[in-house]
Amino acid sequence: MDYAATGQEALSRIAEASDLDTLEALRVEFLGKQGSISGLLKTLGKLDPEERKVEGPKIHTLRESVSDALTARKDALETAALNARLAAETIDLSLPAPEAPRGTVHPISQVMDEIAEIFADLGFSVATGPEIEDDWHNFTALNMPESHPARAMHDTFYFPDRDAQNREMLLRTHTSPVQMRTMLATVKESPGGAPLRIIAPGRVYRSDSDATHTPMFHQVEGLVIDKDVHLGHLKWTLETFLKAFFEREDIVLRLRPSYFPFTEPSVEADIGFTLIDGKRVIGGDPSKGEGGWMEVLGSGMVNRRVIEFAGLDPNEWQGFAFGIGIDRLAMLKYGMDDLRAFFDGDVRWLSHYGFSALDVPTLSGGVGTPA
Repeated sequence: MDYAATGQEALSRIAEASDLDTLEALRVEFLGKQGSISGLLKTLGKLDPEERKVEGPKIHTLRESVSDALTARKDALETAALNARLAAETIDLSLPAPEAPRGTVHPISQVMDEIAEIFADLGFSVATGPEIEDDWHNFTALNMPESHPARAMHDTFYFPDRDAQNREMLLRTHTSPVQMRTMLATVKESPGGAPLRIIAPGRVYRSDSDATHTPMFHQVEGLVIDKDVHLGHLKWTLETFLKAFFEREDIVLRLRPSYFPFTEPSVEADIGFTLIDGKRVIGGDPSKGEGGWMEVLGSGMVNRRVIEFAGLDPNEWQGFAFGIGIDRLAMLKYGMDDLRAFFDGDVRWLSHYGFSALDVPTLSGGVGTPA
């Protein structure tokens, strides 16, 4: 048998194999159990010893050359397939990455951060307190006696249990209890008293629900306790805050006499707005005949009785306080017209206003969301 011709034909066919499937078929054809070269090996047993010595080495040489050719061709085809795959999957790193879905910060959180940034620049610190409060800190210590209408069951969420001092427990109706707790803690550390500048943002609860009210909402209250504090300090603080928050220098503030149990005198703060294309836009002076006034917060000088409840001498220490609805501020600044949307959690609604979870409000970069 012409083993050289057989080998040459096998090697030629192996070299021409274009894919791994074709190569595998050739392996089976030549070296499989029923393969042609495997068949030659089986015939060696039928030969006499002298012929076997002559034919055996030739058949084994043929088998090894075909096996080596199959291995080499398989490596070449696998390398070519890998190179083709790498070429097809090449990533252009100079292109921007595809935008992945992402969430946004809630407008309440955004506005809380903006408020904290502004008051931090004015020397205020952020104070917190429990949302489940007792009636002494929530009402009595703030000069609201038991007969005050704010204590009515239809206005306040009460718990059936009482605390260790047999005081009624409730969901706080404002963040003012944080002011009292902070004053008491300050007096405990400094019995003679010490200057205090805090804001107290957080959730509050009232039994009230309609188109413009929700049972849970958000407030930030501010408190300054110092010596020789007067109403002028309050007005300057509010003007400075409102100008920074709305990012407008034409904010005009008007104080109107009012009544709150925990302040005396008490004032409502109004800001001017103008009408542009039938919409209210914060800013401008209504006294010049354009636009009008809009109430934004309540404030006043801290009542002497509240200062006494905190363990301070009202003849030596004075202060002012203010309370602002965070939800209302968000609606005024960003043009949101439905309070109920704040609780829907709709990412499309949040994205519409451009809030980003990674943007941190700064006075240098602007406290508002980018336009």
